[in-house]
Amino acid sequence: MSDCLFCKIVAGDVPADKVYEDERVVVFKDINPKARVHLLVIPRIHLATLEDLKPEHDELIGHMIRLLPELAREQGLEQGFRTIINTGKGGGQIIFHLHIHLLGGPELRGF
Repeated sequence: MSDCLFCKIVAGDVPADKVYEDERVVVFKDINPKARVHLLVIPRIHLATLEDLKPEHDELIGHMIRLLPELAREQGLEQGFRTIINTGKGGGQIIFHLHIHLLGGPELRGF
């Protein structure tokens, strides 16, 4: 999608502080972090929300989920981490490209 910020990051048209990428996902630091570690894990393909997942995306979402603990360890989050997927306007989603927030660090507060 030409107007999607995250699609532009995937394409390399918009810079991002990337910490990981492979043929399915790109992971980068959030520009407005809510914790010492705040990464965004996004699929390379455009899926607007969690509600857009179909059975053919099972391998992709599984890959994204399994990647989270590895990323957390690499960021020094040995004590644990939080993941968030905002879905739709009512769920607080601002950029309509599926993404998983990975947050952690000593200042991370509970809900």
